[in-house]
Amino acid sequence: MVRLPLTPAEVERGQRLGALLRRARGERSMLETALDARVSPETLRKIESGRVATPAFPTIAAIADVLGLSLDAVWAEISQPERHVEPAGSGRGTREPVGPASLESAAEPETPTGEHVGTGPTPHAHPARLTTPG
Repeated sequence: MVRLPLTPAEVERGQRLGALLRRARGERSMLETALDARVSPETLRKIESGRVATPAFPTIAAIADVLGLSLDAVWAEISQPERHVEPAGSGRGTREPVGPASLESAAEPETPTGEHVGTGPTPHAHPARLTTPG
């Protein structure tokens, strides 16, 4: 399957997602957060740095749960139009406080090198939050 390149809006949304997760994680270690969410620390690092702009829904659901974020809060925060989010890893600029969200699902996300990251359900994710009507 050929994947289309990400749009600038998708890249920006991925950067906002990474910034949100970094803020919500606070002083908690990346390793502890990743292990509690049952994702690899490398996956969390790539999401936080914006290298994976469209991570799988179950991955974000598990991380958000560990960080005490609702999916409604995450979606509301990352779907806002550009509000001067610094590029991932820049360490500059002020960030808005964590706000509400519901994430759209991204099938088989991949890094710019084509590596698939964070696909499949995570045992930590709450099935009731991940099911769809129908």
